Amino acid sequence: MLPVVSIVGRPNVGKSTIFNRLIGERKAIVHDEYGVTRDRHYGESYWNGRDFTVIDTGGYLPDDMDVMVVGIREQVHIALEESDVILFVVDSDTGLNTLDKSVSNLLRQQDKPVLIVSNKADNDERRFNSSEFYELGFEEVFPISAISGSGTGELLDRVVELLPESAPEPEDSAPKLAFVGRPNVGKSSLVIWSIQLVLGSVLKLKKTLSSIVLLELNGQFGNVM
Repeated sequence: MLPVVSIVGRPNVGKSTIFNRLIGERKAIVHDEYGVTRDRHYGESYWNGRDFTVIDTGGYLPDDMDVMVVGIREQVHIALEESDVILFVVDSDTGLNTLDKSVSNLLRQQDKPVLIVSNKADNDERRFNSSEFYELGFEEVFPISAISGSGTGELLDRVVELLPESAPEPEDSAPKLAFVGRPNVGKSSLVIWSIQLVLGSVLKLKKTLSSIVLLELNGQFGNVM
């Protein structure tokens, strides 16, 4: 498995632009409206002989209990658990604010390296002012411009220094079973019936599958994926 680098921060600091820059393509949608990035987005990057996975996350708001905001927070927590290195993105244009401090409180609980990425540092004044982000309690601050790419080389040099060695891919010996067919022939019902047969219980699952569902079942006859 490849090592993982996650990108986190409050809304509208340029996380998705940084994600696109690191993976070398415009995969994540960039927009000022909150909530455009809701789920975790995954991509792969390469630098100085190292391959690694990059995760883009939505803007972290600590106290808002709106359903969408709560869901984004959960996605951020999952990304942090998966991470080997965390990029904490802040905005050198607007400067330090209370939301940045809330994100820093969350990240200080992580036993993982955290690099502050002061984005939008497009001129000497913003690069100089990026030093205020040391107040957040982390040792390293990297002023960059995700749009122009300035400063990203120094950032990536440090990221790959912190990455652990890639773990070998585990052997997957479980047989794989797929249900395919035209619409409305009962594929979802067969999946649910199979799960109930293996687990021996009745599950409340949606009858309509709008995306690919991948399940690993551990039953009395062995493992099936």
